[in-house]
Amino acid sequence: MKVMESIKKLCKDDSGISAVEYALLLALIGAGIATAAFTLGGQVTTNVNTATTALKG
Repeated sequence: MKVMESIKKLCKDDSGISAVEYALLLALIGAGIATAAFTLGGQVTTNVNTATTALKG
């Protein structure tokens, strides 16, 4: 019961964003950037390999 009361209290708290919330937001943004970089990196590698193959022959 105490956990539920704590969760309800946190949901009602309008005192502003805390450091934990900033950290979670930063982690989410970082994960998005890492995913985009990983995906873009794969596409760049594929394009470079295609261009190299075309130049060879």
